[in-house]
Amino acid sequence: MLDETGATIAAERSATKAPLTDDDVRALLASAERVVIAKGRSRRDLDPAETELDALKGPTGKYRAPILLAGSTLLVGFNAEALAEL
Repeated sequence: MLDETGATIAAERSATKAPLTDDDVRALLASAERVVIAKGRSRRDLDPAETELDALKGPTGKYRAPILLAGSTLLVGFNAEALAEL
């Protein structure tokens, strides 16, 4: 889907080979002004300062994928509508 938008990917990281640490995610939250958490068809918009790390994790305890920082919006999890808004 990103290929269709012509988006430039500054950095890519494998969630299985090099999973994000809590510190990595805290740094992403610090640089975001808005957090969108996608779980299937549902989504929640949150303030990064009020976002708990557990809210960004799936049932396995790992961070949802993908995690994208586009401008000042951090998208966690896949939702086609939220991704199209970026």
